[in-house]
Amino acid sequence: MREIASNVYQISVMPRQAINTYLIGDVLVDSGSRQSFKKIAKALKNRKISGHTLTHAHPDHQGSSKQVCETYKVPLWCGSKDAVAMETGDYTGFIPENAISNFVDKRFRGPEHPVDRRLEEGDEVAGFTVIDVPGHSPGHVAYWREKDGVLILGDVLRNMNYATTLAYLAEPPKVFTPDPAMNRKSILKIAELKPKLITFGHGAPLTNMDKLYRLVDRISS
Repeated sequence: MREIASNVYQISVMPRQAINTYLIGDVLVDSGSRQSFKKIAKALKNRKISGHTLTHAHPDHQGSSKQVCETYKVPLWCGSKDAVAMETGDYTGFIPENAISNFVDKRFRGPEHPVDRRLEEGDEVAGFTVIDVPGHSPGHVAYWREKDGVLILGDVLRNMNYATTLAYLAEPPKVFTPDPAMNRKSILKIAELKPKLITFGHGAPLTNMDKLYRLVDRISS
C-alpha cells in the first residue's frame, strides 16, 4: 500500500498495477477479484475502515466485497444503477455477452451482498464527491476531491496496455463495456473537471493531463 495523495492509498492486488483498489480516508474503494481479499487484508494490517464503496460492480471490482464487509463489519455502497447486480447477482445486460467477459466473470466475480447506500451524483464519501460516469457499467461512479484535483476513476479509462502491461491511456475495451458511446460522454465529463491526479482500476496513477486532453481530442473529432 502506498500513499499517492494526501490520505489516498493505492493497493495493487495484481502485479504491475493490473488491478487496483484504494483507501480514501477510512473507506476502501473497490475490492478486486474474489481472490484479492488476502492482499487487501495484508495491506490494511491493523487499520480500521468505516465503509467499503465501489466504482462499479464488475467482477474485478466487487470480487472480495462480501468478505471485506463481513470481516470488517462495514457497510457497502455503490452507484444506484449497479446496486441490483451487486445484491442479486443478476448481471443481465450489465456486462456484454462474449467469451472474454464470460471468462472474467466466472474467474473473478464474488458473491452478492446487500448494498447499504445507493450513491447518487453529489453524495459525499470520505471527503470526495460522487460523480456519475455511466457507460462501462450502468451505475459507474467516480470520486472527486476538488481541493487538490484527485479523481478516483475506476474503469472510465484505463492506463494499461493489457497485452504488454505498459502504461497506455485508453478507453476500456468494448468487450467489457455495454455502452461505449455513453462512456465517451463520461470521459468528456471528467476532463472538464481538470483533474491533477487520476487513479484507475487498471494501471498506474496519471499526473500528465496532456495525455487525457489528447485522448479527449481524438474521441471528440
